[in-house]
Amino acid sequence: MAQEAATTATEAPAADEGEIIVTGSILRRNDIDTPSPITVLSAENLDRRAQTSTQEAIQNLASNNGPALTNSFSANGAFAGGASAVSLRGLSTNSTLVLFDGLRAAYYPLADDGTRNFVDLNTIPDDIIQEIEVLRDGASSSYGADAIAGVVNIKTRRQFSGVAGRAEAGISSRGDAANQRLSLMVGKGDIASDGFNVYASGFYNHSAALYNRDRGYPYNSDDQRNICFNGNCGPNNVVNGLNGDGAFPDNGFNTALATFFVRPYDATNTTAQGRNQFLNPAAGCRAGTAYNPTAAELALPNNGSVPTTVCQEDITNLYGVIAPEITRFGGSLKATVSVGDNSEAYALFNFVQSNVSYSGIPTTIRGNAAPPFFFPRYSTSAPSVAYGNSVLTLPVFVCPRGTTAPCTAANGTLNPNNPFAAQGQVARLSGRLSDSREYDETRSRVYRVAAGIKGTVFNNWDYSVDVTAMHNELRHEYRGYAYIQHLLDVIADGSYNFVNPELNSQAVRDYVTPVNINNSTSDLYQAQFSLGKSLFDLPGGPLQIGFGAAIRYEAVDAPSANSDINGPTERYFRINGFGVKGHRTVYSAYGEVNAPVLDSVELNVSGRYDKYSSGQSNFSPKFGATFTPIKQVLLRGTYSRGFRIPSFGEANATFPTTGFVGNSAGTFNDAYLAQYGCTVATFDDDCPTYLSTGSYGSTNLSNPNLRPEKSRSFTGGVVFKPTRNLTFSVDYYNIKKTDVITTASVTPALKAYYAGQPIPAGFTVTPDGVDPDFTTAIPRVAFVGAQFINANTQKSEGLDFAANLNLPLSDRISWTSNIEASYIIELSTTFPDGSKESYAGTLGNFNLTAGSGTPRWHANWQNTLSFDDKFTLTGTVNYFDSYKLTAEDQFGPGSRNDCSGFDIDYTPCKVRRYITLDLVGTVKVGDNFTLYANVLNVLNDLPPIDAVTYGAHLYNPIQGGTGIIGRSFRAGVKVGF
Repeated sequence: MAQEAATTATEAPAADEGEIIVTGSILRRNDIDTPSPITVLSAENLDRRAQTSTQEAIQNLASNNGPALTNSFSANGAFAGGASAVSLRGLSTNSTLVLFDGLRAAYYPLADDGTRNFVDLNTIPDDIIQEIEVLRDGASSSYGADAIAGVVNIKTRRQFSGVAGRAEAGISSRGDAANQRLSLMVGKGDIASDGFNVYASGFYNHSAALYNRDRGYPYNSDDQRNICFNGNCGPNNVVNGLNGDGAFPDNGFNTALATFFVRPYDATNTTAQGRNQFLNPAAGCRAGTAYNPTAAELALPNNGSVPTTVCQEDITNLYGVIAPEITRFGGSLKATVSVGDNSEAYALFNFVQSNVSYSGIPTTIRGNAAPPFFFPRYSTSAPSVAYGNSVLTLPVFVCPRGTTAPCTAANGTLNPNNPFAAQGQVARLSGRLSDSREYDETRSRVYRVAAGIKGTVFNNWDYSVDVTAMHNELRHEYRGYAYIQHLLDVIADGSYNFVNPELNSQAVRDYVTPVNINNSTSDLYQAQFSLGKSLFDLPGGPLQIGFGAAIRYEAVDAPSANSDINGPTERYFRINGFGVKGHRTVYSAYGEVNAPVLDSVELNVSGRYDKYSSGQSNFSPKFGATFTPIKQVLLRGTYSRGFRIPSFGEANATFPTTGFVGNSAGTFNDAYLAQYGCTVATFDDDCPTYLSTGSYGSTNLSNPNLRPEKSRSFTGGVVFKPTRNLTFSVDYYNIKKTDVITTASVTPALKAYYAGQPIPAGFTVTPDGVDPDFTTAIPRVAFVGAQFINANTQKSEGLDFAANLNLPLSDRISWTSNIEASYIIELSTTFPDGSKESYAGTLGNFNLTAGSGTPRWHANWQNTLSFDDKFTLTGTVNYFDSYKLTAEDQFGPGSRNDCSGFDIDYTPCKVRRYITLDLVGTVKVGDNFTLYANVLNVLNDLPPIDAVTYGAHLYNPIQGGTGIIGRSFRAGVKVGF
């Protein structure tokens, strides 16, 4: 094969030729036995793990945990849709730094949860990756901000000569989740002998969309009544579904349907004249199944609006998305030349395009949005403000569009959509547009140029100069989302056929749901240089010093896709209104000293000073040491201080970030709930759906006066090498972040509102619209807002384990075994009042991790048998630990062992551990061809049930990963000349 060799060891030297620059250092050395623990994954290693992309490999790192962002989660409502990000040590995506050949990369234009900047792993050009180095300690002294939890450095090929290609295709055992992969690389020249090398490459990857209906129960349904534990069975969450006892529930009529219902009201739109009913009885239920409640069920106290026939829709089965369709392609061109006898220059260009798309639910015509966006209630009288409780009303008369006078019999006609118009009654409309589906597509195009020169000058000074520029342009296309004012227009003029939506012209549909295309960009420009030299010999080797300087510019321009700049109704339902725009320049200086003071002792000291044009500055020191008492044992340790600069979303957001949080009985009180005929004790059973299943928007406002988060971290470990073929390592890490950026708890504001007391200073509370079924009651909260502040302390503590074996079993057979495991001892948050929440082994931090939690163990074990260098068989075991269905950030300190908070009694308190097995077989055919076949998730074990996690339906998207696909197969061929 015309490809450079690379080691497959998890923790072992992976040098290409001669001296190398190890991630986290500016000094050249001959090995990676540094004070810092480093994991190395080679391109060959990725192939043996059956991982088709660098993104997939990084997501499977044992040290990746908690709030990582996966492609599947980004198809389920994530702010940063279409992207993927790593989260080392459970400290979120903004505390892990991702580099390309030691240089920074531009942020994804959209931020995770609207606040956390990160590098999208989908933008990595997979085909030219030589290896991935993961520095598992803080590295702010080398790289500056964001390197708190660790650094992922993706290294590209230095050179390539010949022709190499790959063709691969795969499919699941169920005949879906198809995927294809193509790549081609050509190169010429050898740097050592010819003085140059140039290569070009291109790749194409495609993965088909996968929907919940494509998988078995319970992942394909909202009906959880067949999920049972200890005699308790789950709820029926099918819209208007029956209770476990087979009865229709006493909590009103759920109108989130693809079928239109109407309810008659008097001409003033204040008094109901009857129940809801089909707008088109002849058409019946346009989705789902029909059910006729009994007379007794219709007579229940909260069922006064329930129609005599309801539609039951299983939203997950009809529309749920497991994985979006992903198409990625790109190309690279790299040229490297020798400059004189002692230098080498390079230039590299990359282009990667990533398209991620999926279809969703039928078009929504009522819903939530963040303030200051208001939804007027359309009626014959002056509109009033409403949010999640907004109601659309079909008037008695309709008039031509543009009519400014009140629409009456004198200038209008009876509304053809209103079945009660002839009686002078308006019709309150509920449902979704059955002739339209919401559709999202992101197209990310990344252009990157890097160039540099390195070598020796001035009496053996090692130097390196690098520059890079990267531009990320993101096009987010939304289809099938209702534009509020246009919806009001067609209601007023009768031009939309609500009775028979399938008869609407495409022009009318396009008017109601105009395509929304939002373009965002991010940019990074960086220049840096370093000098290093061996000054003189110490007993253990040469004393090395190095120093350098850098300047970079970074910017994000992500305008709101749904602003209210043109008025409160000139916007869409359900499209996120968040927007951000900011830029800054960073000036840096750094230095490093490496001193092998004895044969057995090496000391390393480094530091970096960063100054931001936005006013912040920081000095980050780091100290490291290794001690080798005997050649088989290496002791290592580091101590460092780092920082995370406030993100553009935290400091420069042009529109607020709003996440919707489910209401709970804990925020209400009996005096408030008495207006609705229920109490805290009967909250889930007797309170109307408006309260019991409602949610309020927790709105975060940017703050330009934020300080950087500060970190203190130390590591300590031992590497044991009893033989040249066997290595063990254990490393302890302890990271503490202070001045953590957060928002204050909104509970005091909620409780004050529901108790009728003044709202505490620093909070804003916006009430929802009046509930039409409880017009005299005080409305629930729609939004509660507060600015970001520096307040909390976070701690992450744990152990990393690695073992590597390379053992010849005979002259013809060899065995290689690599295991990597990470154990979280503690992940916690301490608040200014001294209270502390601990998350390890639970779903916490629930808000930060989107309910994907913090399992203590994450591990993988790879074993490869090689036969005559012609055949290989590799088995990889992936392990994801169990965790409890509780979270102290939801229910307070001390609740980590109490699973009653989420009210899930039909599954065990602990979600079981998840283990999958992948097999890869390869065979060389001559010198130029290699055939291979992969069987993923050999045992076809789907993820364990998690009824709380909201990033996926009934399973954890981080734990489940690609396991939810079930058993799947891939086969391909690699060629090289």
